[in-house]
Amino acid sequence: MNLKLHKPLCFFDLETTGVSISKDRIVEISILKVNPNHSEESKTWRINPQIPIPKACSLIHGIYDKDVADAPIFKDIAPHILEMIKDSDLAGYNSNRFDIPLLAEELLRNGFEFDIHKHRTIDVQVIFHKMEQRTLSAAYKFYCNKELINAHTAAADTLATYEVLKAQVEKYDAIDNDVKFLHAFTTQNKYADLAGFIGLDKNDEEIFNFGKYKGKKLTEVFLTDVGYYSWLMNADFPLYSKKIFTKVKLKNAL
Repeated sequence: MNLKLHKPLCFFDLETTGVSISKDRIVEISILKVNPNHSEESKTWRINPQIPIPKACSLIHGIYDKDVADAPIFKDIAPHILEMIKDSDLAGYNSNRFDIPLLAEELLRNGFEFDIHKHRTIDVQVIFHKMEQRTLSAAYKFYCNKELINAHTAAADTLATYEVLKAQVEKYDAIDNDVKFLHAFTTQNKYADLAGFIGLDKNDEEIFNFGKYKGKKLTEVFLTDVGYYSWLMNADFPLYSKKIFTKVKLKNAL
């Protein structure tokens, strides 16, 4: 079954130095771009993270410091990534919670703009967990009746995710073959940022999801506690979250 696409859909997967959105780095990214006419193009980049890759991570994805010592740094690869995903929706496995936030962090850290609202997102893991609750390898076996060879390599995981989504759409009558539906179905919470520090209330106004002002509107807090914004910007929050803090702060100043 072919997916009904409104515009290109980019499946992507990251291999990284760890699981911290704000501190860890990408060592490999693979993108499989599926066009509305169902033609496909794919690209995989190895990236020098400019920090050591912990052995525990290398044992999972098989990428060691020596493998990326001569690879380009992220800043050199970023324009190619942005060119490939522009005007596209984004899909992945656990991508809403990890891959998209980490990609956004790398882009912003290196001076490139990223706005998640320009992309619909589909998280294949959410469909799987809502319906079956397993791992990607098990999902591939369950939906596609195939063994996932080379699991935890970005290219293999990306292709498997694409095949699983097509099989999920075909299997479940309750799941529409439509990117708008899949985006809504796999978006579990309403956040203004990517890491979930900033929520949205019933009027779609930004609210804090943490700390002493949890549940309070950002606009109100920034007016009553003038030092809180400075604290946020100096604390260890992801750059995308800081971008939203600043956007709201500037809106207050207008």
